Amino acid sequence: MEIRIVVAAHKAYWMPDDPMYLPLHVGRAGRGDIGFAGDDTGENISQKNRTYCELTGLYWAWKNLSADYIGLVHYRRHFAGGRWGGKRSRVITQAQLEKRLARRDVLLPHKRHYFIENTYDQYVHAHHAQDLDETRNILAQSHPRYLPAFDACMKRESGHRFNMLIMKREKLDSYCTFLFSVLFELEKRLDISAYSDYDARVFGFVGERLLDVWLEANRVDHEDVPYVFMEKQNWLKKGAGFIRRKLAGGRRRS
Repeated sequence: MEIRIVVAAHKAYWMPDDPMYLPLHVGRAGRGDIGFAGDDTGENISQKNRTYCELTGLYWAWKNLSADYIGLVHYRRHFAGGRWGGKRSRVITQAQLEKRLARRDVLLPHKRHYFIENTYDQYVHAHHAQDLDETRNILAQSHPRYLPAFDACMKRESGHRFNMLIMKREKLDSYCTFLFSVLFELEKRLDISAYSDYDARVFGFVGERLLDVWLEANRVDHEDVPYVFMEKQNWLKKGAGFIRRKLAGGRRRS
């Protein structure tokens, strides 16, 4: 079983030594070398990294890697193979991964739960409603069979996030064909010239939400796997930011 997992990074950082991992400098086009392979080789969208985030790494892996299973993780966020020990020792190994892949063709991180708001409301409290509204228009026009799944996913209070995944090659082909066709069309339609640097990462953010849409529309069997953050999380700061967005009422109109 050949497995290749791209570790998206934009700076030098610790990397797992398991040979299935491939450190990848995402957004490398026009930037200095950090010692990793770059997503600006072969067929690529490296120049879109500012707005697509780690998805430039997924696109590169899809177009340029040959393996039975292909995955994407983040240098600060990995799938976990165990519950105990230091963070680095908990990062999943190929031996641990193969046991899970013997049961499922698609592995994803545990869902994120919002509890007091649904996926749509959570997004527009943090970003711009037009991002998702225009995505829905694209699905209605070009991918109508995905529309019921999109509406259902937007109403749920949980979902898979982080653009983390490990998929059998055929499943990855299906997902990426759908994902990038929608995002490339969305890129044509949205005017993000007035977006902040954070909101300009819109296609990475929308891509996170489209994963569950693809899963549901295609009834893809998958397994959710624990993940480990490689850095300390400031939950107080995150919580305060969430409350501020709720009190401000979000940014429902651009």
